[in-house]
Amino acid sequence: MTQRRILVLFAHPSLERSEINSELLPAAQAHPSTTVVDLYAEYPDYRIDIDREQRRLCEHDVVMFLFPLFWYSTPALLKEWQDLVLEHGFAYGSEGRALAGKYFIAACSAGGAGYAYDAEGYNRFTLRELLRPLEQTANLCHMRYLPPFALFSSRTALKEGRLAAHREAFVGLLDQLSQGSLEDWERSEACTVNDSLTPGDSKGVAPS
Repeated sequence: MTQRRILVLFAHPSLERSEINSELLPAAQAHPSTTVVDLYAEYPDYRIDIDREQRRLCEHDVVMFLFPLFWYSTPALLKEWQDLVLEHGFAYGSEGRALAGKYFIAACSAGGAGYAYDAEGYNRFTLRELLRPLEQTANLCHMRYLPPFALFSSRTALKEGRLAAHREAFVGLLDQLSQGSLEDWERSEACTVNDSLTPGDSKGVAPS
């Protein structure tokens, strides 16, 4: 199988304060199949080069959004990127087929525990439900949506010794995206959570 090329669009407005994404970013940068774009480093003035970003999209087979979950959504610059780069006639519309058949996945960290992302939890919805706008964006752009890869209880992951395992799982995710079969994963309704690469329980695991 031909190795897939992965475009990682990384967005963190305060990387110097990060515990999780500051570890995942260099892991992605070191992976042989990835091109990493640090949006806040590259566009500190928010003046996104639309043509360059569209070329990057065309040159890759998998698009990953890598970000901390902010108010159930992406950081502001990543939303700005979507608004400007995914243009009518390029990404969607009757003639917008540039992204057709490419894979899309969100890899995010959430401060709340996995069990909070449920109809009975204080967030009221699963993570996949909260990320429906990204899923529908991928669908509208004729992309193949993969369930999200997430770390819950991210604020305590370092203290509880979960960060190293999550980083290892993230590298495994990149390996899978670049070389492995994604058909079963694509069909799954579950959200890939915590440190598992296998689609599992969207409630996650309550911290002990």
